[in-house]
Amino acid sequence: MPALVNYRGDDDMYSGPSLCSGDSGLLLSIGSHVEIYCPPRKRSRISGPCVVNGNIFEDKRPSIDVLPDECLFEIFRRLPGGRERSSTACVSKRWLTILSSVRSSEFYNKEHFSADDDMEVECDGYLTRCVEGKKATDVRLSAIAVGTSSRGGLGKLSIRGSNSLRGVSNSGLSAIARGCPSLKALSLWNVPSIGDEGLFEIARECHSLEKLDLCQCPSISNKGLAAVAKSCPSLTAVTIESCSNIGNDGLQALAKFCSKLQSITIKDCARVGDQGIASLLASASALTKVKLQSLNITDYSVAVIGHYGKAITNLVLCGLQNVSQKGFWVMGNARGLQSLSSFTVSSCRGVTDLSIEAVGKGCPNLKHMCVRKCCFVSDNGLVAFAKSTSSLESLQLEECNRITQVGILTALSSISSKLKSVSLVKCMGIKDLSNEFSTLSPCESLRSLSIRSCPGFGSTSLAMVGKLCPHLHNLDLSGLCGITDAGLLPLLECCEAGLAKVNLSECSNLSDEVVLALARLHGTTLELVNLDGCQKITDATLVALADSCPLLNDLDVSKCLVTDAGVTALSHGVQSNLQVLSLSGCSMVSNKSVPALERMGKMLVGLNIQHCNSISNNQVEMLTGKLWRCDILS
Repeated sequence: MPALVNYRGDDDMYSGPSLCSGDSGLLLSIGSHVEIYCPPRKRSRISGPCVVNGNIFEDKRPSIDVLPDECLFEIFRRLPGGRERSSTACVSKRWLTILSSVRSSEFYNKEHFSADDDMEVECDGYLTRCVEGKKATDVRLSAIAVGTSSRGGLGKLSIRGSNSLRGVSNSGLSAIARGCPSLKALSLWNVPSIGDEGLFEIARECHSLEKLDLCQCPSISNKGLAAVAKSCPSLTAVTIESCSNIGNDGLQALAKFCSKLQSITIKDCARVGDQGIASLLASASALTKVKLQSLNITDYSVAVIGHYGKAITNLVLCGLQNVSQKGFWVMGNARGLQSLSSFTVSSCRGVTDLSIEAVGKGCPNLKHMCVRKCCFVSDNGLVAFAKSTSSLESLQLEECNRITQVGILTALSSISSKLKSVSLVKCMGIKDLSNEFSTLSPCESLRSLSIRSCPGFGSTSLAMVGKLCPHLHNLDLSGLCGITDAGLLPLLECCEAGLAKVNLSECSNLSDEVVLALARLHGTTLELVNLDGCQKITDATLVALADSCPLLNDLDVSKCLVTDAGVTALSHGVQSNLQVLSLSGCSMVSNKSVPALERMGKMLVGLNIQHCNSISNNQVEMLTGKLWRCDILS
């Protein structure tokens, strides 16, 4: 029987030329006694020499790279699936570029997507990618376009900023459009190199687009926006901010083609005027959210909102310097904003006592009202608005300096029985009252009161607030450096329902006395106490909170006069669910507090010991190791 030799390609055993000319193995007989098996050899990828006029030219490039882009395009579009395409794209930048130029519809093999265990899918059901700064390049976008195809396609893309040397351009966005036809949300922030050509490609391929966000895109004009509006009828939300070349024509295209549009935000676009805004608001009957900020529009646009905004539920108007009192008055009296539930107006000179009263009368379902930096609103307007509105639940006034305590207290007494929250911020017209009012009715429904950074709000006013608001749950008096223990105690005594959250940060005149009263009167309901910057607070406060507040879960005594003894007392307290503790800037808290912090660490998820210079770095490292579930700031 002849001997069988299994040849494995060892040139020491056989030095002759290859006996195998194809990819499959070959069995040869040498003489009559020996059979030799030659396994398949990998074909050489190196081209042979080329002889021209007697000269030999050696081409050492891989032979497939000699093919022109058109041939590689045809090869790549026949790849069987997304995983194969992703592997191919990793070979070279050229291959990646060619692959990203293939439209999804041009692949021969349509891959049916099935969810994998390792697929990264956002909660709303589609893949998202965000590229920022140096990572925002055309190559990165091409890789995303090719790589997401095997995972069902990209659904949401956000590009923020651009690489200064190799920034994102129309080429990168076109690759996304060709490879991700299922794109539903696109956000472009500060990408000056992307212009209309990129949006043309998005319009050509991504017909399922629902959300478009353009910010600081000076190269995008009305043409690009109009192309998207015409080809993407499913658009429901559009944001345009600081885009200097988008104007009325682009908005008119949205009005004409996007009947499903529900949310529109336009900010700081110099070319946008009444024509575009009026056309959009009059035609988009499905609009529920509208935000207009820093635009050159007049009374006409605001009047159109009042007439045609029947579906609008959320309205924000900011910095509209050319809109007068007449515009806001017409908007309210047009009675078209029947569905409006939230209205925010800021830095608009046309908001006056007369116009704000008209808004109250014309918006019967208004629940949330926020007025910021409107210098012509006074006590008379506030009280008139309070009397005219019937559904208001939340009122916020910020930097309205003509409003005083008299207006606020009268409004609280006059406002609807549904009011739950009032916030006053930096209202410098507030000065403490010299006499109390005896004829005001209490606001029984109010649950949350925030008076922040209003330095004129004093003790007499606080006592009146306590009588007007007997059922408060949340109280925020941060930044009221003028209030004292004697002024705050009457308010605490009037709160019958039990306070749950109390913020007294930067109230530098308060002492342990007021906190002891707080713990005694409301200890069973207190959940949050913030005493940051109250420099007269000592260990007595921690002892009182430890003994009387079983539900306390968030405590801030930063920059207070607490010591190790107070922290130890707190660790032995009745509170079993303290999750957040801030001791930042407590210079008298030292290493001796570490055992107490360890005991509390079983429940803590946040601990702030920044600027506690008496706690050594070694002890901080030890705490970090032991309290592994707690986020420690040091």
